Amino acid sequence: MELKTRARRWGNSLAIILPKILVKSKDIRENEEITIEIKEKSTAERIFGILRNWNRPTQEIKDEMRKGW
Repeated sequence: MELKTRARRWGNSLAIILPKILVKSKDIRENEEITIEIKEKSTAERIFGILRNWNRPTQEIKDEMRKGW
């Protein structure tokens, strides 16, 4: 089963929350040791993640680039 979740701040650490449906389907109990596999983000996810808070309009960027030509 693949799951997407967000890491959240928990004191000085990061934590993830397992959805109830996953906990029930895998019969996970409190204090039970589990193994979690973490995959690296793809190159596209890294690039677009950088641009997530990009607020400049595209036309403004194009106009700025044309000034130098």
